[in-house]
Amino acid sequence: MVVFPNAKINLGLNVTEKRNDGFHNIETVFYPIKLCDILEIVKSQNNKSGFFNSGMIINCNIDNNLCIKALNLIKKDFCLPETDIFLYKNIPFGAGLGGGSSDAASVLTVLNTMFCLDINDNTLMQYAAELGSDCAFFLKNTPQLAKGRGEILTDIDVNLNEYFFVLIKPNIFIDTALAYAGVKPEKPKTGISEIMAMPVAEWKYFLKNDFEETVFERFPQIKAIKETLYSSGAVYASMTGSGSSVYAFFDRAVDVSDFEKDCFVFTDYFADK
Repeated sequence: MVVFPNAKINLGLNVTEKRNDGFHNIETVFYPIKLCDILEIVKSQNNKSGFFNSGMIINCNIDNNLCIKALNLIKKDFCLPETDIFLYKNIPFGAGLGGGSSDAASVLTVLNTMFCLDINDNTLMQYAAELGSDCAFFLKNTPQLAKGRGEILTDIDVNLNEYFFVLIKPNIFIDTALAYAGVKPEKPKTGISEIMAMPVAEWKYFLKNDFEETVFERFPQIKAIKETLYSSGAVYASMTGSGSSVYAFFDRAVDVSDFEKDCFVFTDYFADK
């Protein structure tokens, strides 16, 4: 079975408080984008499960791989045949795009469908929350106001179909734990749900990502990308998640070829045109 796990961006990101469990509470809007990996799961011919990676190569211990963690999580509760997971990785790492979480969520849903496990939506959401703070979002995969660690989700009406979307990811990896260490938690004066009701052109005055200040200080190249996008006419531009990707919305198609020499670049209309 083949599926196409997609990435997300964060529309605003407020780190509101440090939790007793060491995590942080946040407020953000997760918004799906069309940048995708390719995931295939088949029954193994070798009586042993395997993971096969192409495209961007994942350099981590196999036990820390989120796809394998998702498989093992289901195996704890269900008797499954041995399976092979093939992943063509196209979503960059350390980019604030949630690619690993999206892959893991797809493993959960594919296994549920392939092997007729009849796992209900609430249980799938619980599995996803064990795997990662933003993993549950990809089971819904519609615009969501996220709170808590990112697992408390509420539908929110945000429509960006009129805009041309640009995503720029420089060759910089941002460690999430390090990014959080540089942020002072604070509850915002204006909640993100209120800002979402404003015209997109006003977002640049109100919609903030709390990671930008410390990340931009350490990596001025990322700050320069955001400034260039604004100088090119962006209606709104921001870093997503804890970085290092920067995205922008334009009211027309723009030429981003200058970025393509040194950065990963993705462009798209949210609506098919």
